[in-house]
Amino acid sequence: MFLYSFKMHHLISMQDIKKEDMLKILHRAEFMEDVCNFKVKYDKWKDIVLGNLFFEPSTRTRISFEIAMLRLNGKVSNFAEKPSQTSLEKGENITDTIKVVDSYCDIITIRSPNAGTARYASEISGHPVINAGDGSNQHPTQALLDIYTMQKLKGKISGLNIALIGDLKYGRTVHSLISALAMFNARITLISPEDLRMPSFIIEDVEKKEDVRINEIYDIDVKDINKKIKEGKFDIIYLTRIQKERFADVEEYEDVKDAYKITKDMISDNTIVMHPLPRINEIDREIDNTKNAAYFAQAKNGVPVRMAIIDYLLENFYGDKVFVQ
Repeated sequence: MFLYSFKMHHLISMQDIKKEDMLKILHRAEFMEDVCNFKVKYDKWKDIVLGNLFFEPSTRTRISFEIAMLRLNGKVSNFAEKPSQTSLEKGENITDTIKVVDSYCDIITIRSPNAGTARYASEISGHPVINAGDGSNQHPTQALLDIYTMQKLKGKISGLNIALIGDLKYGRTVHSLISALAMFNARITLISPEDLRMPSFIIEDVEKKEDVRINEIYDIDVKDINKKIKEGKFDIIYLTRIQKERFADVEEYEDVKDAYKITKDMISDNTIVMHPLPRINEIDREIDNTKNAAYFAQAKNGVPVRMAIIDYLLENFYGDKVFVQ
């Protein structure tokens, strides 16, 4: 029996969450796996309504939030992914939209192409708000499911050598993940084309808060990087796609789109390959059926982890309750 006192009503950024809170969410996700597998019945949030407010295309995140709420015996209302399909097209501002949706639902997930939208929503909403990705800023629920997957596959994170590779400038998943990895004392290496380096303010903030040193490699000549990967220097390789939609200049995208690609003959037996998906061509499909591939496990883990997040925030919002396992 556990009595949790979780102070947060919202999950907007990994910079807002403490390690102890993260550990509690990850622990609860283990319990939620049993709920998903019908080993345990859990219907505390029966008929509670989740509003999926997505203003940007999404497959895995939106659907996994929907399934997560349904697994909790709640209900879901999905809002259109394109502003042209909502009242925003008629001139309604985002403030009014959020306030109206807040009046309909008990908890909101929001995805927007604009950084800061989720935080703004949390400031005007009367119910919990979960950031499902805001532009190139943050994607905290992805980071939590990534950490959960790493722990399941490696048994720990502390001391592991973990490489984040690809688009580190616009990739919101890695902007959130780097903060989480630092909290677990991972050894972090950032690998990207120079034009797609991790923003310096993120690195500086993480190093200041967690007393870690982050190694950066931003040379598009990948021979040395490939050698390190093949020799098993990294326990986990976390790939991100080069995101065409984030580039204003198509030629700039064409210059870097194929900067890094992982093939089956490049990786050692003990290296785990992760990716938030969707992938383009940065991971050879021959890796899919090997023990190295973890990206489909990541996607699957999105449901119990997001169940735990929803459960956690609702429990805090409605008052501390005893959580029995």
